[in-house]
Amino acid sequence: MTSDFDRLTNRLPGALPTRRFPKNGMDRFIDVIEWIAAFFVGVVALNTFLAVFMRKFFSVTIPDYYNVGQFLLGILIFWGIAATSYRGTHITVDLLWGNVGPRAQRWIDVFATLVLLFVVTVQTYTLFDKVVTTRADHIVTMDLQMPIWPFFLVAWLGDVAAVVLIAIRTWRLIFHPDELHDPKFKPVE
Repeated sequence: MTSDFDRLTNRLPGALPTRRFPKNGMDRFIDVIEWIAAFFVGVVALNTFLAVFMRKFFSVTIPDYYNVGQFLLGILIFWGIAATSYRGTHITVDLLWGNVGPRAQRWIDVFATLVLLFVVTVQTYTLFDKVVTTRADHIVTMDLQMPIWPFFLVAWLGDVAAVVLIAIRTWRLIFHPDELHDPKFKPVE
């Protein structure tokens, strides 16, 4: 019995077979984090589109759209850090890594991921402090008087997700490197 994916691959000319990894609970959790980041990309795009559309065609400005857009962009950045940090798809410079063997590459990856884990953990701590102080100071937006601490809280949750995913990546790099689904990129020549 073949799956729908296999049947689709057979119908598409030139389609390459891909190795499909079974989804365990951790992989589903990681997928949820990535979908949340993608959702905020859509929300930021929708906010920008509506603001421009309303201003251009109706000469109406949405109250606090700029401030809300800034806060949503901050949320997007922190959830994006979570999504890219686990997959290892962020921008890297691999001058040393590309010229050593697989064992050394793995240990460079472990070291780099531990440094990333430390930096993002400190960032998470400082962002939590920002959430607490912003809530205590009752800081609100100019037009609608909306409290801004909930935006910071959602961004902080993205940062917490980044710490969790980087910790999972570190654990998998050390103990189960076969469970990582790193994309294989070919160098551009």
